[in-house]
Amino acid sequence: MSHDALQNLLNKHVVVARGRCASLRKKHVTAHSLRHSLAMKLLQNGVDRSVIALWLGHESAETTDVYLHADMTIKERALQKSNVSSAHARRYHPDDRVMAFLRSLY
Repeated sequence: MSHDALQNLLNKHVVVARGRCASLRKKHVTAHSLRHSLAMKLLQNGVDRSVIALWLGHESAETTDVYLHADMTIKERALQKSNVSSAHARRYHPDDRVMAFLRSLY
């Protein structure tokens, strides 16, 4: 199946899904975004990156490193397992002013 044929099929189903799910209405859904979402879910559920690389057809497991860098929960779990510091790390939550600025960029 060509990339265009796959995207057309996906677009048909996205139209139906947007009618049922309000959060999809403003999202740009592509085959690549679904591929990326799958890779992230597999990684978050403990699937080895070499297996993910094989599924995605990557040339090497190092290609999947981008997913490791993209996921804060994986980094947080790694920090929790280490005894590097007694300080308690917290996730940053921007205030309303910062969020308003970020939204203005969109």
